Amino acid sequence: MRSARGVIDLRSYAARTRPAADWLSGRMAPAFADSDAIVTAIAPSGHGGVSSLPADEFLTVLSGTLSITCDGGTLPVPTGRSAVLPAGASFEWTASSGTVAVIVACPAVSGAAAGVVPIDESAPLEPSNPPLAELLVGPTPSCRNHSDYRSVNGEFVCGTWDSTPYHRRAMTYRHIELMHLLEGSVTLENAAGSATFSRGDVFLVTRGAECAWISTVHVKKVYAVHRPA
Repeated sequence: MRSARGVIDLRSYAARTRPAADWLSGRMAPAFADSDAIVTAIAPSGHGGVSSLPADEFLTVLSGTLSITCDGGTLPVPTGRSAVLPAGASFEWTASSGTVAVIVACPAVSGAAAGVVPIDESAPLEPSNPPLAELLVGPTPSCRNHSDYRSVNGEFVCGTWDSTPYHRRAMTYRHIELMHLLEGSVTLENAAGSATFSRGDVFLVTRGAECAWISTVHVKKVYAVHRPA
């Protein structure tokens, strides 16, 4: 069952996306939106271009292949892979039939990167901070992280993370986080119910959600986080 308040199954959400020929105007009504971030989906059709992207955009391709040409190079982003297009980027795109992607867009000052930034799922991971001790039920996990992209203001970060199993009590999210599980499974739980996700699932925890995290196996994920300074 996937009914935890503030947790959105983005594959189910994006299943309603209709093909569109324009990168900026052809998107679904947002799954989440506030002044700092918008989470939406697009089914790009054919070929198109953007002269100057108005926001940092993280994307995960749910189906098909999206090829992005920027600064003279072309990056194919196939099913299950992710990339970041920085604010101010000028690029062309080509989509295979049936391509669908979810996007996290965060308005930002341009200049963090010159072109498209692929998320490197095989990048070496470095030790990172575990959850706060007062929130943990049981042993402290071993967590690791690699950030492929950080916005100019430091509020939007995208990369890869993994962890040994742990149980964290419910906390209120000041941030939003898209997660694409590469390994393992996790249950997010609150007073409204629980939502369990496993390898291949793509989901969102919204700002203001109050959720517990319960994982009984090793978890690895691609993430896109917007956290106010």
